[in-house]
Amino acid sequence: MGHTTLVLVFAAALTGTAQTQTVKVVQNVNLRPNPSIEYAAIRLLKPTEPPLTLIESDPQFGYYHVKTQAGEEGYVWSHFVQVVAAPATTATAFHPDTGIAGSAEMVGCGDSLWQHVYHPWRLIVKQDCVTITGTIVDATAPHHQADGVRHEADGDTHGWLQVDPQFAAAINGGNTSDEQGNLVFELVCHYPVTQPDAQSACAGFADHTTIPPVGTHVAITGTFVQDKNHKKWNEIHPVSKIKIQ
Repeated sequence: MGHTTLVLVFAAALTGTAQTQTVKVVQNVNLRPNPSIEYAAIRLLKPTEPPLTLIESDPQFGYYHVKTQAGEEGYVWSHFVQVVAAPATTATAFHPDTGIAGSAEMVGCGDSLWQHVYHPWRLIVKQDCVTITGTIVDATAPHHQADGVRHEADGDTHGWLQVDPQFAAAINGGNTSDEQGNLVFELVCHYPVTQPDAQSACAGFADHTTIPPVGTHVAITGTFVQDKNHKKWNEIHPVSKIKIQ
């Protein structure tokens, strides 16, 4: 099966109640009564299908549990749909006790950037693909870089995003203690690699994303992870896209 971008935009109620999420079909996918190809399809869903209701946020064996607007309940293969949460202005629901070790085979946002992540196993993947909004702040004091981000020896950026209020739950203790309360974002292979054991990850690849100036309000899309080293802060790593808002 091909890998299609799965974008999950977080927005949850402060009360902790379940957020309203819909599922958009982006590629023909079978609606099945159980999360397995062993069960005959209820019917084929096409991209023209009205939004589905997401019943359970965590996939089972790669399938999302959904309900159609016609009232049919079943399972769809997660790589062929897009999950979108309804907008909210309160805290975001992240799950700090879940996640899997990163690897070069991670789906991410479907752009193969995980093949260029240095030592991917040092990152715990919490969500394959997210979009988080906020304002870029200078991460380079006291030795200021013109682009406002640190130039890491492995070729990555180390930038700071002051997240908007609805994404406050993306910030953990490590972000607070060591990153001045900001979410770290890393564009991989953005700078020349000077760290010998990181050179293979960037071989034949270089990122050319334009980093907006400090103070710019942006939406950053990428994989939401926790760094297993340092103070175990949260990051968007690798970053797939930065869009000025």
